[in-house]
Amino acid sequence: MGWFKRVKQNISPKSKKLEVQDGQWMKCDKCNEIIYARQLEMNAWVCFNCGHHFRIGSQEYINILFDKKTFKEHDKNMKSADPLNFEDTKKYKDRIASSIKKTKLNDAVRTGIGKINGKQVSFACMDFKFIGGSMGSVVGEKIARAIDRAYENKIPMIIISQSGGARMMEGVLSLMQLAKTSSRLSRLSRAGVPYISVLADPTTGGTTASYAMLGDVNIAEPKALIGFAGPRVIKQTIGRDLPKGFQRSEFLLENGFVDLIVPRKELKGKLSDLIDYMM
Repeated sequence: MGWFKRVKQNISPKSKKLEVQDGQWMKCDKCNEIIYARQLEMNAWVCFNCGHHFRIGSQEYINILFDKKTFKEHDKNMKSADPLNFEDTKKYKDRIASSIKKTKLNDAVRTGIGKINGKQVSFACMDFKFIGGSMGSVVGEKIARAIDRAYENKIPMIIISQSGGARMMEGVLSLMQLAKTSSRLSRLSRAGVPYISVLADPTTGGTTASYAMLGDVNIAEPKALIGFAGPRVIKQTIGRDLPKGFQRSEFLLENGFVDLIVPRKELKGKLSDLIDYMM
C-alpha cells in the first residue's frame, strides 16, 4: 500500500533521475503524437500516426534521396555579403553570422552532384532554418551554378524548394535572382535536359515566382503550403474567405498547378522513375 503514504525510498535529493537526451522525442504538430526521433528519421521524418511531413533540412533530404556516399557538395563556402548595410531589428550581417552559427550552413541552399539509384543528377536543396530559406544573391548564384553543371554534364536537375521568398535585406539584388535562375533553366530546357522541381512546405514568394514552378515535372509534398502571397495577405487584400485548403498541395493539384503529390518515403523511387522516363 506504498502509494497511500510517502516513503523515503527514491524521493530523496540523492535519488537517481532518468536522463533523456534533448531532441530524442518529438511531438507531431498535426496530431500531437509523441514520437521517438530515431524512429521518425527512419520513417523519412513522416508521422506514423497521421502522415504529417515534418519540415526537414537539406542534409536530411540528401540522406533520404541519394545513394550512400555518392553526394559531393559544391560551392559550400559561399557566404552572403551586406551590400546595402541593411538593418531592421538586427543588422543583416549579424543575422547572417548568427544563422551560420546556429545551422552550420553558410547560406539557405546546399548544392552538389550525386546519384539516385545509380543515376547522376545535379541537385539543389533549400534550407528553411537559414533565414526562412530566403533567396538572396548567394542562393541564386549557387542554384544558377548547379543548373550550369546539369547543362554541361547533360544530367537531370533537381531542386527542392522550401522558402519564404526573396530576401528583403538584399533588396533588388535578391529579385535579380529570379531572372538569373529562370534564364538558366530556359537554356537547360532548350538543351533537352530534364528539370524536376520538388515543392516542400512552405514554398512562397519569389521562389514560387521563379524556379520552383518551372519544372518539366512539378512535384509537391503532401499538405505543403505553396503560393506567391500568403493566404492571410490575400484574405486581407480581397476581403473574402478563401476556399478550404487554399494554397495547399492538394488544392494546387486539383487546379493544375502541380503535376504530382508524392509522399516523402516514395520520393526517391518516383524521381528515379521520372529520370528513366525523361532521359
